[in-house]
Amino acid sequence: MAFKVTKVYKEHYPALRFIGKRYTNDDRGECGGYSAQWGEWMGDDKFSTMCKFVGIPAFKEDTVGLMTMNEDMSEFTYWIGMFFPADTYVPSGYDYIDLPESDIGIGWVSGNMENGEIFGAEPSVAVCEEIEKQGLGEFRNDITGTGSDIYCMFELYNCPRFTEKDSDGNVTLDYGNYIF
Repeated sequence: MAFKVTKVYKEHYPALRFIGKRYTNDDRGECGGYSAQWGEWMGDDKFSTMCKFVGIPAFKEDTVGLMTMNEDMSEFTYWIGMFFPADTYVPSGYDYIDLPESDIGIGWVSGNMENGEIFGAEPSVAVCEEIEKQGLGEFRNDITGTGSDIYCMFELYNCPRFTEKDSDGNVTLDYGNYIF
């Protein structure tokens, strides 16, 4: 079975501070992704350590893969971490990005995790197309507030849709896009 976008909807997020680690294209592994970095974060339980140092609860319990990029993808970053309330203290050794209050277009992508079909550009683009088709909003290119045409999207991990397989052996990965 190929991946399938099973649901799209709009949520509203307050201004947030994303805390974690920032990676670039130079950090990609052999398969072109960041699975080695995710393995380190999960294996060393870096999320719990980070939350302990931060000292306040995260905005949501989800672990997040956050991407920022310009239109031609020449400025791409991949972050691993969590969303926290704006102005949250950033412990030494962690990176952060402040994100504005915004509507978020969320899309659920269901498929086989082992073959990688739910990850990467193809399912991400499918979610964006469905957000546009449903008229949920336009994609923000002002995410950093610097006028540099930077878009922001993210993957939400750690929710039961992703951590527990359905009767067909598939999981669902949530993709979020900053929209207005």
